Amino acid sequence: MSIQDVIKDQVTKNRVALYMKGTPDFPQCGFSANAIGILRACGVDQPFTVNVLENPEIRQGIKDYANWPTVPQLYVNGEFVGGCDIMIEMYQSGELQKMLEQAAV
Repeated sequence: MSIQDVIKDQVTKNRVALYMKGTPDFPQCGFSANAIGILRACGVDQPFTVNVLENPEIRQGIKDYANWPTVPQLYVNGEFVGGCDIMIEMYQSGELQKMLEQAAV
């Protein structure tokens, strides 16, 4: 199984997937801390997370998968949402909360 297949499997089998630096309890960068904080503020207490610092193949693979150069990266129902800045904008507008509510159905 290629790293792209692994990533596809992870994002499609989990309603909310966050690729981040560190873990939800110990984020390793401010952007990852913000991303997990936003998800928690939206009521997502247990998102599927992947610590990209533990696996260099995943760290590069996720950037290639979405053609997005940075981490964190959020996926909802298999679809790429964006990174920290997009999450902040969507949260402030209420769009992220709606997306996550609809994804729970």
